[in-house]
Amino acid sequence: MPIALLRRPDPDHLDVVHDGENFRISVRRLPSARRLTLRVSQATGEVVITLPARTAIATAQRFAVSHGGWIAARLARLPERVPFAPGEVLPLRGEAHRIVHRGVRSGATTLDRDGSAPAISVSCEEAHVARRVRDFLEREVRRDLQASVGRYTEALGQGPKRITVRDTRSRWGSCTARGDLNFSWRLILAPPMVLDYLVAHEMTHLREMNHSNRFWTLLGSLCPQVDEAEAWLKRHGASLHRYG
Repeated sequence: MPIALLRRPDPDHLDVVHDGENFRISVRRLPSARRLTLRVSQATGEVVITLPARTAIATAQRFAVSHGGWIAARLARLPERVPFAPGEVLPLRGEAHRIVHRGVRSGATTLDRDGSAPAISVSCEEAHVARRVRDFLEREVRRDLQASVGRYTEALGQGPKRITVRDTRSRWGSCTARGDLNFSWRLILAPPMVLDYLVAHEMTHLREMNHSNRFWTLLGSLCPQVDEAEAWLKRHGASLHRYG
């Protein structure tokens, strides 16, 4: 009786060296894939190779190595990441704010001025600045989301069951079948009309769980800045992932 040969599990990643620099490539096997593909995430900088069901890892390795120059070029074009550290500048509601460390004595994180420029003022040990800034941004986005949801609840005559804030990568907002709304905390970095549009978009799904003509007609009646907000997200949305 013949014995079936067991294929070794795929590795989590492949390593590609190009011009002396090593690039780590995450491996994904997708039965529905018809060919090998490489993708560089603008949100995270992660490089992913997708394999069809029967493609050997050795074939994927050769494919990745042959595209080493392409990988390097795509990564080089990604915007430089900005940590939540003293002196760094980030957009808050679309306006540049500098992170200012006021001292090690613990205190509330607040909006302030650094000379004539807007600032996010943080008082804590320097090792905790990044966490304090992230917590502050999440509080701010929750406040703005609640205000926007309240306006559209009044307009629609119905509201969500729950609002959740996460660091989502593939979408800025979503609406579940049971009426829960989920949003990226990074919307607080965009101009206010972008957050307001995303709330209107997801709340329209409470009535129309699709993107039919009725959906877009209702959304347009609720939010006059659909085209402007969509255009802003298309041009600048990926850059919001560079912060923090």
